[in-house]
Amino acid sequence: QVQLVESGGGMVQAGGSLRLSCAASGIIIRINGMGWYRQAPGKQRELVGTLNSGGTTVYTDSVKGRFTISRDSAKNTVYLQMNSLKPEDTADYYCYVGGWWGQGTQVTVSS
Repeated sequence: QVQLVESGGGMVQAGGSLRLSCAASGIIIRINGMGWYRQAPGKQRELVGTLNSGGTTVYTDSVKGRFTISRDSAKNTVYLQMNSLKPEDTADYYCYVGGWWGQGTQVTVSS
């Protein structure tokens, strides 16, 4: 059974940093690649960035230069390092791997 467990969310002031984790079981992230998504209150879920099996990352324009996706293949875990956070980054963040979604972790950025 596939499980994706996100963690690391919380409340932070604007300009701060958080690191989200997505620990996978039942599926190998390195082979499948993955994506981080977010959904703000009242808005549609949007793609934040992707990490493919070759290690290439792509980010949406609004987070370029601030967010970084990385992978620890030994732990079958991916990370989303978020720096210079802005109030508009407030959302529930989800990881997506091979057709499976995690349960999400909440990020709140106060001004």
